[in-house]
Amino acid sequence: MASPYESLDLPPAMIESATPAADWVVVWPVALALVGAGLLVMLRGRRDMQVAFAAAFVAAIVVSNIYLVMRVFEAGPLAMTMGRWLPPFGISFAADMTGALFSLAASVSALVVVFYAQSEIDSREHRFGFYPLLLLLLGGVCGSFLTGDVFNLYVWFEVMLISSFGLIVLGGRKVQLDGAVKYGFLNFLATSFFLMAIAYLYGLTGTLNFADLASKADDLPLGAMLTVAALFLFAFGMKAAAFPANAWLPASYHTPAISVSALFGGLLTKVGAYAAIRVLMVVLPEGRLMLEPVIAAVALATMLLGPLGALAQTNIRRAIGFLVIGGIGALFAGLALGTQHGIGGAVLYATHSILTLTAFYLAAGVVEKMSGTQDIRLMGGIYAANAPLSIVFVVLVFAVAGLPPFLGFWPKLLLVEGGVRAGQWFLVAGLLLNSLLTLMAASRIWAHVFWRNGPEGERSEQPNTMLRALTGAEKRYALGSTVVLVALIVVLGLFPNWLFTASGMAGFDMLDPTRYIDAVFAEVNRP
Repeated sequence: MASPYESLDLPPAMIESATPAADWVVVWPVALALVGAGLLVMLRGRRDMQVAFAAAFVAAIVVSNIYLVMRVFEAGPLAMTMGRWLPPFGISFAADMTGALFSLAASVSALVVVFYAQSEIDSREHRFGFYPLLLLLLGGVCGSFLTGDVFNLYVWFEVMLISSFGLIVLGGRKVQLDGAVKYGFLNFLATSFFLMAIAYLYGLTGTLNFADLASKADDLPLGAMLTVAALFLFAFGMKAAAFPANAWLPASYHTPAISVSALFGGLLTKVGAYAAIRVLMVVLPEGRLMLEPVIAAVALATMLLGPLGALAQTNIRRAIGFLVIGGIGALFAGLALGTQHGIGGAVLYATHSILTLTAFYLAAGVVEKMSGTQDIRLMGGIYAANAPLSIVFVVLVFAVAGLPPFLGFWPKLLLVEGGVRAGQWFLVAGLLLNSLLTLMAASRIWAHVFWRNGPEGERSEQPNTMLRALTGAEKRYALGSTVVLVALIVVLGLFPNWLFTASGMAGFDMLDPTRYIDAVFAEVNRP
C-alpha cells in the first residue's frame, strides 16, 4: 500500500526516516503482552508452563516500562508510528511521563497478581484461559496509556473490556454472571458515548491524533468544543466509576476470584481517569475550563460518597470497591484544578492507587481464605491467628487514607497544595474529609476483622472457631505476594523524590504539550 506522503512531494529521506531503536521501547509493553497472550492460549493445557511463561512475560513488561520511564526522564516524550504512514495518518504510540508511570504501575501490580493467582486459580480456570486473559487485559491497559490517538484509545479500551468480560465470568458461578451483566451494560453504554464523542471530534477536526488535535485545539469553536468535552467527560466518568455512574463497580468487582478483583480495582478505573485527563487537558483544554465547575462537583461528590458507602458495607470486597470510588474522586479533583500541582498530584495519586488498591484486594483475599467468608460480621480474631497479615492490613489502611509516611500521603499533599494555590477551598476540604472518612471506613474493617475476637453478636469476645490456618501455597503465593507489594508501597512512601520529579514532569507536559507534539511529529520533521 502506498504511503499518503508520496503525493505530498516530500524528500525521500523524510519518507524513509525511521524511529531510533531506543525509542521502540514505547511499543514493547503492548507487543510483549499480545505475544504472550497468544503463546499462552496455545499452552492452555500446560498449567506449569502457563505460570512460568506468564510470569516471564509480565516481568519483561515491567522491565520495559522501567526503561521507558528512564527514557522519558532522559529524552522527554517518545513516539513511534507504524510503517511509513507518518503522523497524523498512521497508528502512533506516544509516551510522556503520565502514560509511562501509569503503565509501569499497572504492570507491577499485574506481576504480583500472577504469583498470587497460584494460590487460588484451579485447573479448570487455567484451561479456560486465566493467564492469556490476564496478559490480554494488561496489553489493553498499557495500550490505552501509550496510544497516540483517540480512536486507538477506543480500540485498546475494547481489548481491555473483552478480556475483562472473560475474567469476570471465569468460574461460571451465578453471582459472577450477575456481576458481569451490570459491569457489561454500564461499560457498553459508556462506550457508545465514547464513540459518539469520537465521531463529533473527527467531524470537527478531520484528525484523531492526540498531537495533531493538540495543535488545533485553539481553532475549535467553543460551542462544539463544549459539547464534545461533555460527551468525553460523561463516557470516561462512567468508565472510571465517578459519581453518579458508580453503582456498577461495588456491584460487580466482588464477584470474581480475588486475583481478578485486584486487577480490576487497581487498573481498570484508572484507565477511565487517565483518558479523561489526557483528552480534556491536551485535546480540549477550553472545554475542560468551561466544564471545570461540573468536574469539581463530580470530584467532590465522588470523594465523599465513596468512603461513606464503604462505611455502610458488610461485604469486605464491596467496601474496598467503594474505597476505589473515593480515590477516583481525588483524580478528578486534580483534573478540576487543571494546574501543574493538580495534574501532577493526580498522576502521583493514580500511581499510588494502582499499587495500594491492588494490595488491599489481595490482603482481603487472604482474610477470606482464613475466614471462609466475605462477610465482615462473621470475621474476627485474625490478629491472634496471623499477626503479619494484621500488620500488612493496617499499613494498607494508613496508606489508602493518605497518612504519612506512606505513599498515599504525597499525592494528597500535592493536591491540597494545588487547591490552596488555586483558591479552590471546597476541593481542599473535600480532599481532607475524604482522607478522614477513608481512615474511618478502612479502620472499621480492620477492627472487625482483626481486633475483635470473634463474629459479631454474643460470641464477639470469644475465639473465632471458623478460622483456619493458611496452607503452604497460600503463605508463599498469597501472603508472600501481598507482603512484597506492601513493602514496595512503604519504600516508595519513604523515598518519593523521583516520583515527585516524575509527577512534576507529567503535569508540565499536560499543561504545555509542545514536547509531546514535537516527539510525535519528529519523524515528519527529521532531515
